[in-house]
Amino acid sequence: MSEMNYQEVTKLLEEPKNVVITSHRNPDGDAIGSSVSLVLILKKLKHKVTIVFPSEYPVDFEFLTPVKRAIIFDQTPEKALQAIEKAELFFALDYNALDRVDKMAETIRQNPCPKILIDHHLNPGDFAQFVLSDTSASSTCELMWIFFQQLGYDDLIDKKVAESLYTGINTDTGSFKYSTSPRLFQVCSKLLEKGADDVKIQGLIYDKMEEKKLRILGHCLANRMEIIPEFSTAIIHLTKRDYEKFDIQRGDTEGVVNYLLRIKGIKLAAFIARQPNITKLSLRSKGNFSVQKMAERYFNGGGHKNAAGGFSYKGLTLTLERFKSILPNYEHQLKP
Repeated sequence: MSEMNYQEVTKLLEEPKNVVITSHRNPDGDAIGSSVSLVLILKKLKHKVTIVFPSEYPVDFEFLTPVKRAIIFDQTPEKALQAIEKAELFFALDYNALDRVDKMAETIRQNPCPKILIDHHLNPGDFAQFVLSDTSASSTCELMWIFFQQLGYDDLIDKKVAESLYTGINTDTGSFKYSTSPRLFQVCSKLLEKGADDVKIQGLIYDKMEEKKLRILGHCLANRMEIIPEFSTAIIHLTKRDYEKFDIQRGDTEGVVNYLLRIKGIKLAAFIARQPNITKLSLRSKGNFSVQKMAERYFNGGGHKNAAGGFSYKGLTLTLERFKSILPNYEHQLKP
């Protein structure tokens, strides 16, 4: 873990400031939960706080109501950049490099205000003066708890803050299937004591699937799943026509890739989908096989050992061929 100078950060937060919080493109539960928790805390300290996301977030997380006021760069780029330009203090949550925020990067870089990075991915960038980075953490939300404790903000953590943090932890661990540790469960115990309702949050996240999403999942499993047994690999792909036929929107395919790891003997799972300008890959694995290294080496991506993502500028067919062609490179790790 890299530790920041908490005394200096405390001084920065003593006087109300214009604070901007950002996270990565396609924000997930951890990005949203960490951002919302920080908004709630900083507003209690009388700061003016704005969340700026590069792209839209899944509406499933709107039960964390402050996210509804986030500025979305893809929708209102001028408003987003103006907010960043006016920031007196800047937070980068759940991403390790400015390329994760796309066209916002240069404006962030040019603003001379103090920057604070809190993240659990590998290789944090050098654009922030204050860094809390821990790749052993389950999520950025787990690190936010540590951040708040180190600043002496425990009394400011109420039920809403606790539920925001619990949401991010829950989603980034796949409901506590991945990246768990004794510290994680200690943090979750404290969040429950603060009022986080596990049953309620699980229900809000997972138990309100629309009919359309279930049909998309069924289509993926019945018609778009491919097993490559000699490499213990399963793949689901979606075409541009699939997106049009099912009217697939952001968040509709969230978690589909995880179903592949439920298949007996599967060590590597890939969800490959054609987007307007790129082909996107979501990769998952079991055990010691690192999809982070695979994504970084072959698909312009990164992430964690067992959960990573990337993209290709090539079409779906060529990207599928490329993915399959590299599997023999990992034969000693993937063979049954």
